[in-house]
Amino acid sequence: MIELYHYPSTASMVPHLLLEELGVPYRLQLVDRQHNAHQSPEYLKLNPNGLIPVLVDGDLVLYETAAICLHLADTHPEAKLVPPLGTPERAHCYKWLMWLTNTLQATLNVYFYPERWAETPGAVAEVKAQAQRKAGVLLDRLNAEFARHGQPWLLGEQYTLLDPYALTLCRWTRLFPRPARSLPHLGGFLQRMLARPAVQRVFEQEGIREMLV
Repeated sequence: MIELYHYPSTASMVPHLLLEELGVPYRLQLVDRQHNAHQSPEYLKLNPNGLIPVLVDGDLVLYETAAICLHLADTHPEAKLVPPLGTPERAHCYKWLMWLTNTLQATLNVYFYPERWAETPGAVAEVKAQAQRKAGVLLDRLNAEFARHGQPWLLGEQYTLLDPYALTLCRWTRLFPRPARSLPHLGGFLQRMLARPAVQRVFEQEGIREMLV
């Protein structure tokens, strides 16, 4: 059985959402960050970076959220979570997946962990403020993509692995002065995501009682 090492509301929500969409048997393994379980010797054997999530699928131990998502899509082709190989749509799927993980998520990580990039209180505050401003620009870019094609999902008509990723990252901005949900096209996308039964089940399983994104 697939095992997903997770902690609520973190990047592990992305593969959690995919697993629920797929409807395959899996087991959640809580990694209690509040007690530094992600830095324990046992967990570091799974992911030496000490980051969440990790997916265990038989003998395969896999970390990095984007890699886990691609693995789930590749091993369950019937779900069509990615477009066919060799198509322009597949190339754009790769592009947006890399953008989500390397650009938007990376910027949000700077916002939430500014002390990793600065030491003095003033510098930490400036790093956090700059990251929030950059995240706002990136949310505008994401909103513009939905406006451009006018379709329900990030890649267009087809629901793909990109959509749970976008939901998770947009949710991280929910307490921003200008959160993702306040942008017209992103707001509509997020409401469509919240209406999906798999999303509702994941929120319940992760103990998220408010459906605010």
